[in-house]
Amino acid sequence: MRVSAGSDHAGFELKGLLIEHLAFLGHEVVDLGTHSPEPVDYPDFGAAVGQSVTSGDTDLGVCVCGTGMGIAIAANKVHGVRAAAVHDVTSARLAREHNNANVICFGARLLGTEVATDALEMFLRSEFGGGRHLRRIEKIAALEKRQA
Repeated sequence: MRVSAGSDHAGFELKGLLIEHLAFLGHEVVDLGTHSPEPVDYPDFGAAVGQSVTSGDTDLGVCVCGTGMGIAIAANKVHGVRAAAVHDVTSARLAREHNNANVICFGARLLGTEVATDALEMFLRSEFGGGRHLRRIEKIAALEKRQA
């Protein structure tokens, strides 16, 4: 699988560890930055990951900032992105199964490395459940169309 990754300065270290873990699992990773711990703005990197996923350049995206929330909000501004800030394996699984999330977001100041890597693995293994959840995803897509 081809996965894009992006972070701000607060997420720089965790992003690097997650990229290493993805490569270890055999995935191809596109690192969209930031490439140092120097202060940057998370919306730039959330948008870059979102655009990478929605353009088809990558299959899924991984974003990291201090809380995971800001970068998720930014990624979700890209039409077609369903970014979820997760905090454990259960929220990662449900983000895929119920919400068909295509970008997973982590808070580097809130999660340890082991929790983040376990959640990432669960996110990659999980699949959209369809069924009753499809109707809700279609409603989200309709909201995007009304905003365009």
